[in-house]
Amino acid sequence: MSALIDGFLPVFLMIALGWGLKASGFLTGDAWKPVERLTYFVFYPAFLIPGIWQADFTGGAAGVVGLATLAGAMTMALAAFLIRPLLRLDGPAYTSVFQGVIRWNGFVFIPVAAALFGPEAVGLAAVALGSLIPSINVVCVLVLSKWGSGQGGGWRAVGRSLWINPIIWSCVIGTALNLTGVAMPAPLVQPASMLGGAAIVLGLIVAGAGLSFRDAAGRPFTVGAVTAIKLLVLPLVMVGFAHLLGADRTAMGIVLLAGAAPGAAASYVLARQMGGDAPLMASVVAFTTVGALFTMPLLLWLFGYL
Repeated sequence: MSALIDGFLPVFLMIALGWGLKASGFLTGDAWKPVERLTYFVFYPAFLIPGIWQADFTGGAAGVVGLATLAGAMTMALAAFLIRPLLRLDGPAYTSVFQGVIRWNGFVFIPVAAALFGPEAVGLAAVALGSLIPSINVVCVLVLSKWGSGQGGGWRAVGRSLWINPIIWSCVIGTALNLTGVAMPAPLVQPASMLGGAAIVLGLIVAGAGLSFRDAAGRPFTVGAVTAIKLLVLPLVMVGFAHLLGADRTAMGIVLLAGAAPGAAASYVLARQMGGDAPLMASVVAFTTVGALFTMPLLLWLFGYL
């Protein structure tokens, strides 16, 4: 019970705070943009780079985490592609369903992983980030290029999305520093810790501010089905691959949390920019975020982590 409270309650209280600040009008829509940009481009890299730099990847768990999460996400992406002819959805709505079942929120995943498995888990969690972010961005942009309304981003959009992504650069830089074997200089440890704390808090508040439940009532079955698949099926698929790859207990827990994390607010931005069904995407993100409050502890309990 202590792990449940320590791992989840602060996370979802921060998300609720962000939603409350936005809903109350305390901060207007325009005011959130610089907060989100600062968090994404400054605070989060300052959190990830030291975590990866100081991580111990000698035990082989990193490879298992990367492969299991990638295999799980791509399996679900393939399944979503294959059932496309059976779905009674227009192209833009399909792109939001596709994004909804595979995209995930690192702002929720990282702090829960750190709270449950300790600071050393940040490195393994970053491996999941580095594995999933490029691959998921590529397939989602390609799907939107094909079925988005009036769009055709193609490989140019994919390349730009990956090139300017600060999370990818953070993973690359942190890994390069880790491979050098050089310890982090002592004067950087405390500033990195301070920036990392800001990254987690602001990232969760921004995630809460982006939630929207307005358009779910018109399509309850679609939103409910995508939410269930994202929060229950995807984590089980990822854990299945982790088991086949011989994951240890910590690696298995990281993979489980990666799959069980709610949908990413970035998927709404991509839907809006590339002709997806943005209202449907916003509803999926909102309901997976609320649903994860219940399904993440449930899955951790079923697998013996709580």
